[in-house]
Amino acid sequence: MITHGRRVLVVALVAALLLLVGLGAYRLMNARTFQIAGQLTARVEIAEKVVALTFDDGPDEHTREILDVLEAERVRATFFVVGSSLRDRPQDGRALVAAGHQLANHTYTHRRMVFVTPDTVADEVERTDALIRAAGQRGDIAFRPPTGKKLLTLPLYLAGHDRHTVMWDVEPDSGRTPGPAQIVSEVREQVRPGSIVLLHPWYGSGANTRAALKGLIEAVHGQGYRFVTVSELLALS
Repeated sequence: MITHGRRVLVVALVAALLLLVGLGAYRLMNARTFQIAGQLTARVEIAEKVVALTFDDGPDEHTREILDVLEAERVRATFFVVGSSLRDRPQDGRALVAAGHQLANHTYTHRRMVFVTPDTVADEVERTDALIRAAGQRGDIAFRPPTGKKLLTLPLYLAGHDRHTVMWDVEPDSGRTPGPAQIVSEVREQVRPGSIVLLHPWYGSGANTRAALKGLIEAVHGQGYRFVTVSELLALS
């Protein structure tokens, strides 16, 4: 016969186990440098002073403004685009590729890719891939999960399709709205050889990032770095 004391102990142990599992899943979901399957890179361990400049989301009506800054500074970048946005603005995708930039996959709807079915993962990734190819992108297509979140089905799909997950180690504007000077300062202080810088220049919320872009590039150049695309950076690893 199970006594009341033992019943309480069992319930407490089960609750503790569930809490540990939940905490583990949360940490795994948000881990920047680890996933359960497939290749993941947040920074390339090299001595050469090279940096990959990456942009998440979009494209939108600010594409020309961003392109003009990159062209003036002679920088090529990697754009992790949202498929539905690229569908609505295919001319922007073509313009980015024509200018020598790299297009990469940031899902079709920008939904969080946790607790989703394998069919959902395939649909989100493959529809975006097709639009990226239609824009003229050649070679491997890198992938970045929205808000960096991944758990089980997404990494397993990516591993099964030999896809590379690209995260980041510098994120001056994620989840907040710092001023242009602060964005430049944080990148200058945090960038290291092999860094992957994440920026969000789109929509109205990206105004400060767009305003910081020229100064950010000049600051990083001033430290002796050169900018490369994600594919070029990974090839150096």
